[in-house]
Order: sequence, then structure tokens, then C-alpha cells
Amino acid sequence: MKTVVLGGGIAGVTAAYYLAREGREVTVIDRQPGVALETSFANAGLVAPGHSYTWASPRAPKILLKSLFVEGQALRLKLNADPHMWAWCFQFLRNCTAERSRENTTRKVRLCRYAQSQLQQLTAAEHLQYDRLSRGLLYLYRDEASFARGTQNMSILADNGLPLKTLDAAQVAAREPALAHACDKIAGAIYCPTDESGDAHLFTRALKAVCERLGVRFEFDTSISAIEASGDRIVGVRTPVGLVPGDEFVLALGSWSPILARRLGYRLPVYPVKGYSATFPVGPEHRPPDLGGVDENNLVAWARFGQRLRFTATAEFAGYDTRHTPADFRQMLQAARELFPDGADYSRASYWAGLRPMTPEGTPLIGRTRHRNLYLNTGHGHMGWTMSCGTAKLLADIMAGRQPELDMTGMTLK
Repeated sequence: MKTVVLGGGIAGVTAAYYLAREGREVTVIDRQPGVALETSFANAGLVAPGHSYTWASPRAPKILLKSLFVEGQALRLKLNADPHMWAWCFQFLRNCTAERSRENTTRKVRLCRYAQSQLQQLTAAEHLQYDRLSRGLLYLYRDEASFARGTQNMSILADNGLPLKTLDAAQVAAREPALAHACDKIAGAIYCPTDESGDAHLFTRALKAVCERLGVRFEFDTSISAIEASGDRIVGVRTPVGLVPGDEFVLALGSWSPILARRLGYRLPVYPVKGYSATFPVGPEHRPPDLGGVDENNLVAWARFGQRLRFTATAEFAGYDTRHTPADFRQMLQAARELFPDGADYSRASYWAGLRPMTPEGTPLIGRTRHRNLYLNTGHGHMGWTMSCGTAKLLADIMAGRQPELDMTGMTLK
């Protein structure tokens, strides 16, 4: 059985791994010269079931509207003429009710918990190294009002099995000494001891080596211009070197998945949401944090990868534009210096921007399509690193004709 995976990011490579373990002959095609060089390259690095809240919440419309007039918002909407963006935004707004927000968050946290267990099993089985830290994550709040909201909202995650703890400022400092000087800027935090962090790019590169030992072939520097069908079957994908045939095809191209699928008559509800990251070197003179986490009021995440410290921020609805300017990182750097003034060498930044493939609900699209041999593994949004091993395992079960180990409601093509 020849299986062709479209996309060499973390979703594509994890899919290739689980499918190769089934005995399939797998080929991965990607336009980049290596794996995980786009969305998976410099993301937040948090494996965070404790941050599984859907973005479509009752508060989101007001925040997006405010972003049209006030700079520095964590959620930003940039108006453009793309009809696909407007269609996506309409669906997003439909999910911003309290009922749908709770339903979508419940599905996300269940998927994230399952996916984390798959990641842990894979990491142990294949002895992967990717600057992993398994000491929990902190979700900080700057004022009492936001801390009270966060504490109230955490019940939906706790009801689904997450062990969450509330900490006051002194307890935060005891848990993470690098934050001791910032106690006057912190009202409290929610601590999830089972959350983790690690470099998704390093993980994907390490898993690629395992995939190659399993016989997976990688075709890099190969763009895909079309998926060609005959009746209800896909016959191949069109590349500069010709048609690549196969028995089964997996669409795992992140934000670019709906563009190729559109030509087959699909309207995948996936749209790019831009995020920014800055990574700094850590030397012996610095005091970096040992725990990753999120500054909830500014939606700035941080994670340490060995001798590197990364901050990520912003959810910008701006189409497929990955350009960035120094101004895009100003709020992020201000929060970084407030929380960890001696955390890293802030004069030596590596800046990056990438596109999260978001669905309006925040849950990915996995499994079958109208074409009998075309499958989806896309739309992971801001939780792609957390979800990747779980969605790949679910996909492999579906393709093998097995009952998935998780309820797939809300995660399949309607």
C-alpha cells in the first residue's frame, strides 16, 4: 500500500511515522528543503492541555473589533478583500457563544490529553531528544479580575481530568524562582503539573530519522500544484517532476490545505492566523525560567530549550503574509523583560513569523473525505505541537479500518 503524505511539518511527519508502523510504503512531499521549516519551525513549544481553551469565546468579538482601532492587541484583525477570510470569520463568530465555546474547549482538551499520552509513548519508544522539560507550565495573571476569570474558567479543564492548581504570587515565585522579582506584577497563576515543553522542530527532525529507518521516503524542494482525481479516487499529485501516484493520500499542508482542496470541490474551514516568535541565547550569566508558561493578560508564551529562551505572541488575521517588522515584537519583548529581565541575551534575537492553520472551532480536521483514498490531517491551529501525535494516531486507526480511541465528533469533515 503506497501512501503519499502531502506536507513535511509536524502533522505530516507524525502521520508518516504512524502509517509506516502499519507497514505502509510512505512518501512525504514538501516544498521546503527539510522538515518542519514553516509553522512547526519556531512555535511556542508548549505541550499544553492546560491551555486548551478555544479562541472562539464570548469575549473574542470585542477584542477583534477593538484591534481595528487600538494597536497592541493580542488578537488582531487586519481587514482585506479575501472572501475566504470573511467566510471563516463568520463561522468563527458563530462559535463565540458560551455554549459552543464550552463544547469546543471540551473536545480540545480531550484531544490534547490523548495526544500528549501518544507523544510521551512515542518519545520513550524511540528515545527522542528535543530539549524536553516535563515540570509543568504556569499560566500567569496580572490582576485580580483576570485571575478570578481564569480560575472560574479552569473548571472546564479540571472537569476533563486535568490536575490544575491555583497559586498566589508568593507560590508562583516559589515554583519558579526566576519570577521572584516580578511578584508585584502577578496576581496569581494556574499551574498544570502535567504540561510540558520542547522544541517541535527538533522533535520533527528526530522523528524524520526514525521514519527513514522505517522506510519512509522524503521528497523535498518539491511543490505540489494540484491533486488530480478520477471519479471518487485520487490518482496522484502534480509536481514539477510530474505526477506522483499512490494508493492513499494524506493532506497535511496546514494553512495551504484548503487551497489545494478547493480545486477538488472542498471548502475546508481552515484559515491562517499569524503568530510571532523571538528566540534568544542563554549564557551562564543569565537566570532563565525552568518552567514554560503564558502571560495570560498579554498572551505571551515562553519556553526554554536548553540554552535558548523563546517568547511567542499574537494571533493576527492577516491572510498568508509572513512578513514581520521590529514593531511586531515590541509588546512581546516588553513582557519578556518585565518577567525575566536577566533571562537571556535580549540583544541577540532570532525573529520569526508563521501561520497557524485554524478552524473556527479550534479543533482539527482528521480522516475521510468524499474521495475514497484522500484523508485529512490539518487545521491544528495553535495547538499543533500538542495535538500532533494524537491526530496522527487517530488518522492511522481510521485508515486501517479500526475504531479510533477517541470520540471524533467535531473533528471530521462535515
